[in-house]
Amino acid sequence: MSVILSASVIRVRDGLPLSASTDYEQSTGMQECRKYFKMLSRKLAQLPDRCTLKTGHYNINFISSLGVSYMMLCTENYPNVLAFSFLDELQKEFITTYNMMKTNTAVRPYCFIEFDNFIQRTKHRYNNPRSLSTKINLSDMQMEIKLRPPYQIPMCELGSANGVTSAFSVDYKGAGKISSAHQRLEPATLSGIVAFILSLLCGALNLIRGFHAIESLLQSDGEDFNYIIAFFLGTAACLYQCYLLVYYTGWRNVKSFLTLGLICVCNMYLYELRNLWQLFFHVTVGAFVTLQIWLRQAQGKAPDYDV
Repeated sequence: MSVILSASVIRVRDGLPLSASTDYEQSTGMQECRKYFKMLSRKLAQLPDRCTLKTGHYNINFISSLGVSYMMLCTENYPNVLAFSFLDELQKEFITTYNMMKTNTAVRPYCFIEFDNFIQRTKHRYNNPRSLSTKINLSDMQMEIKLRPPYQIPMCELGSANGVTSAFSVDYKGAGKISSAHQRLEPATLSGIVAFILSLLCGALNLIRGFHAIESLLQSDGEDFNYIIAFFLGTAACLYQCYLLVYYTGWRNVKSFLTLGLICVCNMYLYELRNLWQLFFHVTVGAFVTLQIWLRQAQGKAPDYDV
């Protein structure tokens, strides 16, 4: 008999389960699949957005979008097109019901457990093919799967579900080195957004003062050329802080402290052209942005949630 057995909604960045169906069977095979669910939830950020894992008599399929993954367990003979159509329905309903702010700020496992009602209703429909024939059109999903089939995760890569170190992580290590510059950072907070705007403001102020200094120099008003260098270095430092706040790079924290040091040196040199409040503002903003860069780290290893 081909049926959908269970489904879960999981946050990609840390594997936090947001919702799940509540009807797990207690057979040995099902318990083994729950362990695979946990292992996969920790690796979602490293996997393509559409995957299948075959575990003998059962298949685990999932799709990921906008930082949320939709995962389901079905019997091995359940049609692929129905499985991904089911996941697509879950995705559309979840996105419609909950905004990204709620999913990004959730801290408790299963905090959207009420979504289980929709999962159960949809699962019941997909386990009853007669009720599906007039309600969904599978042609689009069939074409999409044909053009872009799900990535098949080999069991040898995933490793054992009993806690043995997985070769799966080793296989992705090389890819991680290639794409380390594009590693995901934690979601931006309100204070991080404020820091980004303030850093842009300081950079703009330095740039304007730098052009004014060039005008004074051209008019032979005795403007020191080093002031121009200090203003433009300050602009570059502020813009680089914005870059570090948004993107992951190697030695990111060290670079942020060095950039803060450059901002302090530039403002010390510009002591004669700025009052104390202006100096305080530029240095304080630089320190605040550096703090936000330090706080917004790369997404680390997912906690061991009971998915």
